[in-house]
Amino acid sequence: MSQRMDYFKVDAKAMKGLMEMEKYMAQSGFDKKLYHLIKLRASQLNGCAYCLDMHAKDALKLGDSVQRLIGLDAWREAPYYTDKERAALEWTEAVTLVAENEVSDEIYENVRKHFSEQELLQLTMGIIAINGWNRLAIPFRTPAGTYEPDN
Repeated sequence: MSQRMDYFKVDAKAMKGLMEMEKYMAQSGFDKKLYHLIKLRASQLNGCAYCLDMHAKDALKLGDSVQRLIGLDAWREAPYYTDKERAALEWTEAVTLVAENEVSDEIYENVRKHFSEQELLQLTMGIIAINGWNRLAIPFRTPAGTYEPDN
């Protein structure tokens, strides 16, 4: 498949909102390793090959393990995620799939056990951001495998 459009080259200003969300997340103090896990999980759900490639590389660079990245699709059965990560992953799935499922009180109460209101807002903003990126990369066929992490 060939790329349909390089949206950054077409109009970088159009990307400003998503870039500001990423800037906010970078400056918020939110756990970067966890942020890449939720980016990966949302990208799995959305089927975004480019974002899967990017955030797997970034997660590995931050010291996450291959085992955890490979097992992410089956996080409920895998023993190597913390309770906090599990709550974040469950919240990620609920928010990403909001059109298909209700974000239940049970899921909300579970995530609130592990995150302050500020952290939960940050987590949710991060989920919104990656879903936005997925919705750009997928229809415009941003080519997977081309991303190289910063040194």
